[in-house]
Amino acid sequence: MVSDTVSLLQNAGDAKAAAFSVGPTAAKIDAMKTLNLAPFQRFLVPLGALVLIVLAYRSYGWAGVAAALGALVMWALLHFTRMLQLMQRAAQRPKGFVDSAVMLNAKLHVGMTLLQVLALTRALGESITSQGEQPEVFCWRDASGSTVGCEFHAGRLKSWTLVRPPECEADAAP
Repeated sequence: MVSDTVSLLQNAGDAKAAAFSVGPTAAKIDAMKTLNLAPFQRFLVPLGALVLIVLAYRSYGWAGVAAALGALVMWALLHFTRMLQLMQRAAQRPKGFVDSAVMLNAKLHVGMTLLQVLALTRALGESITSQGEQPEVFCWRDASGSTVGCEFHAGRLKSWTLVRPPECEADAAP
């Protein structure tokens, strides 16, 4: 009985390993990250809310509509609270400072919103462009002098650059 259980667990482990190796490749993951869903979100989110309200009315009448509207208001309040906390944390740190520019560079990907980048940096970026100008360019520096410049178009990250300072001659040669 115990040996059957052990063999089942080993077979399950082999199945998990096989499923893991069959999973999406890095190229597929990068392609999914670059997929821009912003135009669809403008229509799908309100359409989904409307469908939820209609289904709630058909299933439970006006009580269902009240429950659906309550759920939508709760979702909006949670999103607003998250955004407000993020902005409060960012305001308490020095403007344009990040703990590690190299780590920020590794975590960035095309299509991120400015709010998502602020969550990564935990600080407001220094604005390089004037207010209202497109594309917007923000810059973050770390203690070593490395700089990450991010270019946003319509609130979405389009490109970024990492600039590392040249090492001092004294530091390079012992």
